[in-house]
Amino acid sequence: RLRATIFPAGEDAFVRSLSRCVQWAARGGKSGSNFAKTKDDRFILKEMSRTETHPFMDSAPQYFDYMDRCAVAGSPTLLGKIVGVYRVIYRSTTSNATFRSNLLVMENLFYNRSVRHKFDLKGSVRNRLVNPLEQGGEIVLLDENLINMTCDNPLYILPHSKTVLMQAIQSDTQFLATQAVMDYSLLVGLDENNKELVVGIIDYIRTFTWDKRLETMVKKSGLLGG
Repeated sequence: RLRATIFPAGEDAFVRSLSRCVQWAARGGKSGSNFAKTKDDRFILKEMSRTETHPFMDSAPQYFDYMDRCAVAGSPTLLGKIVGVYRVIYRSTTSNATFRSNLLVMENLFYNRSVRHKFDLKGSVRNRLVNPLEQGGEIVLLDENLINMTCDNPLYILPHSKTVLMQAIQSDTQFLATQAVMDYSLLVGLDENNKELVVGIIDYIRTFTWDKRLETMVKKSGLLGG
């Protein structure tokens, strides 16, 4: 049902879309995961690590229930829509070894959009500045880049739009907190053709486990940035 909401063309069209993918170098994240994008630009595929797969499978029923309730009630949500998680098993023709890969399929928030500037926001200014000239390929800016840009060119939104945005953020973050998810990003794109902000919460599949707690402690100590 969630797939039908964003892809009404049907399951056959969904399968055809997934059958034609290209590797995609996603910028802004630090997970080191492999990504691909369907050639029609509709979906993004992410290779999931074991530390991501098991916690997500435990919380998946709650996630899909939450998204279903939002759809039925017409409540705003910014959570990037996950439309499937699949295990792909294949065998090497040379070594005869078997390989397994867990793939998460999510909507492309910027599908059919003319987005010039993209921002991966964490709500922090610690090591959250990049030099666009040092980035290759698709450029994704961070929190301090947005602050610097809006000093000269503020972003204006209508009061009603701001109310809906804040309502969605509050509802989504409260849900993520119940699932012990504390590390995620607000992806923002500036669609200059339509004069709109395209906003979504991404990278929310990892729960706050002991290794994430250790990572947070190290970052607070100043040994690592982020």
